[in-house]
Amino acid sequence: MKKLEGYMAGVNLGGWLAQYLEGNLQRDPEHHFDRFITKEDIDRIADFGFDHVRVPFDYPLIEDDDKPFVYKESGFAYLDNCVNWCRAAGLNLVLDLHRAPGFSFNEPDKIVLFGDADMQARFLAIWQAFAKRYGGEGQNVVFELLNEIVEPDSTRWNKLATRAIAAIREIDQEHYILIGGIDYNNVWRLKDMPIFDDPKIIYNFHMYEPFALTHQHAAWTVAKDYPHSFVYPDDIAPYKEFVDFITKNGGRAAYDLQKKLNEGRERMDAGYVRAFLQPAKDFVLEHDLPLYCGEYGVIDFADCESRANWTRDVANFCLEYGIGRALWSYKGMNFTMLNKDGKALHEGLIQAAALH
Repeated sequence: MKKLEGYMAGVNLGGWLAQYLEGNLQRDPEHHFDRFITKEDIDRIADFGFDHVRVPFDYPLIEDDDKPFVYKESGFAYLDNCVNWCRAAGLNLVLDLHRAPGFSFNEPDKIVLFGDADMQARFLAIWQAFAKRYGGEGQNVVFELLNEIVEPDSTRWNKLATRAIAAIREIDQEHYILIGGIDYNNVWRLKDMPIFDDPKIIYNFHMYEPFALTHQHAAWTVAKDYPHSFVYPDDIAPYKEFVDFITKNGGRAAYDLQKKLNEGRERMDAGYVRAFLQPAKDFVLEHDLPLYCGEYGVIDFADCESRANWTRDVANFCLEYGIGRALWSYKGMNFTMLNKDGKALHEGLIQAAALH
């Protein structure tokens, strides 16, 4: 198995350069970008024992819609700073295009990227700009093409990803490129990804299951109206009741899979986690290619002990099969490791996330 050296235990910097509050940014952009993440945060992440960070960024950071193909040095400066801070702290980093021209994973009805030639040209040009700017870096930087692909099947994304690899390789033959599959990088969609003809591709999935635990009471999901909370590990019965409730109230088809995995199971514990992640194990054993879990985490409505227990079970699975991973998220974003005063919420959670 090809272990992802230097990318085994990371944390996301969500909410900094991606998914920031537009209103706050317009009122005081320097306050957010300059203060949300600083060199001190990077040093602290290294002190926690992590070996890398994943840095989500939205394309408006570097390109305006009314000036396509013109890149903003002011935006790139934040990424440059993070690269430099990480190098000084001994951390690697994944540069993750979280939102692209014509694409936002959380607005699926507005996605046009996969059928719009102009948007695709901008997407490819962004990655060529990154290849030119960071081509001189070593293996401390990985390029992640796009976050959580939303498409009914893999055909169009696979074609665009292939073009993006070629566009980067025209300039940079050395850096690893990270690519996930459809259905929000669902691990069960790894089978729909091609094995690209490039030795420096890392394959990617995200892990937020069981959803009842990881997204309990999340205001942006179908779980918001469910009155009960969840702990982990626990008896399976409350989780089965959640799946029944969601499916009766128009929940997504993915709950059919959860219902199947729950059958005959008495506990919601590491056994469920391993069953859900079986496709990741299959991928590693069949292909012997580097695999990465770019996001995993439990919302902070859950109790800290449950969050730590689940995080440890995912971490142990990944370590067993040489799979790198990055916890969502360092601060804020409803999945924080820190409280509002910047103190660690739970030492066990950080220790589990930093295992490598």
